Amino acid sequence: MPIDRSLVSGSTTMLLLKLLSEKDMYGYEMIETLRNRSQNVFELKAGTLYPLLHGLEEKLLLTVYEKEVAGKVRKYYRITKEGRKYLDQKQEEWKIFSEAIVNVMSLAGGVV
Repeated sequence: MPIDRSLVSGSTTMLLLKLLSEKDMYGYEMIETLRNRSQNVFELKAGTLYPLLHGLEEKLLLTVYEKEVAGKVRKYYRITKEGRKYLDQKQEEWKIFSEAIVNVMSLAGGVV
C-alpha cells in the first residue's frame, strides 16, 4: 500500500542524517540504502534528494567532498557535529511522537 507523502516528507531529513551518521555516502547510495532498509516505502528521486541535501549543507548539518572511485568522481556527504545534535533531537521527537500514535491507536479499538 502506498504511504501518504505528507507522512514521509516530515521524516526524510532525519532518515538522511541517520544514514550519514553511520558512514559518508553519495546520493545514489543514500537512495538505494533508504529504499532497501525501508522495504521500498521510502523511494526518493534524485530531484527530491539533492535539494534536501543542499538545504542541510546550508544549515551546516552536513558537508560535501569529492572522491574518485573506480575512475569516477562522486560527491560524498558527511554529517557534521551540528548535524549529529540535530539528529539526536529529531530522534527524541520521533520517539515521543511515534509512542503517542501507538498509544492512541491501541486505545482506539486495538488497531495498530
